[in-house]
Amino acid sequence: MIFLHKILPLFVMPIMVFILIILFSTFKGFKKLTYYSLFLFYVVSTPIFSNLIMKQVEGEYEFGKFENQNKADAIVVLSGIMRINEFENDYKIEWGDTDRFFKGIELYNFNKSNIIIFTGGKSPYNKTKTSEGDILKEYAIRFGVKKEDILITKEVLNTSDESYAVTDLIGNKRTIILVTSAFHMSRAKSLFEKQGHIVIPYKVDFKTPPKLSWNFIDFIASSGGLRKTEIALREVLGRLYYRI
Repeated sequence: MIFLHKILPLFVMPIMVFILIILFSTFKGFKKLTYYSLFLFYVVSTPIFSNLIMKQVEGEYEFGKFENQNKADAIVVLSGIMRINEFENDYKIEWGDTDRFFKGIELYNFNKSNIIIFTGGKSPYNKTKTSEGDILKEYAIRFGVKKEDILITKEVLNTSDESYAVTDLIGNKRTIILVTSAFHMSRAKSLFEKQGHIVIPYKVDFKTPPKLSWNFIDFIASSGGLRKTEIALREVLGRLYYRI
């Protein structure tokens, strides 16, 4: 399951596809195929392309005003925020998409729920003794969240696991404010709704601005553009996987 969801998509990302096409066209002597693949690789690596595809994946740019959010049974903050580097008797963390954590705390401080849930995320590529949920609980307490108001799920490896683990904690048919990255929201919302929850989506960590605009730099291929394209494509594949 993890192989299909996490590892298999790597083989259909632009870099791997480009390498395979080059190897094939070189072996077969198909020069035109090489030229076409070079052009396609250039296109998907440009910011103008990556922003367009990411905008479609993220949907409308929206930051809900806290005062307009309905009160919920729980605020659910999904994992995928950090990398945990463990040593013999200690660990260090490298923060990634911190918006999920801080917006979850703000929603709690605005009394949108008296329960905040962190999922026990663990990377399938970097198994650790400590989960993201354990660490986020410590930080949330430092930011004033009451210890008794924090719940942590069991260990989870993906979004589907998170939806089941949260349901195990609070039951189904609950109203939850779901906090996750904008590009990830559509899939996450669908999975939690399958568990019977009423989901109030709260998008964070947008990769594109509210309105796209262009300049000549956006037509220059870059590693950043390619990275954003791959994030969007992986999310599209993830949505297809769960639909199938």
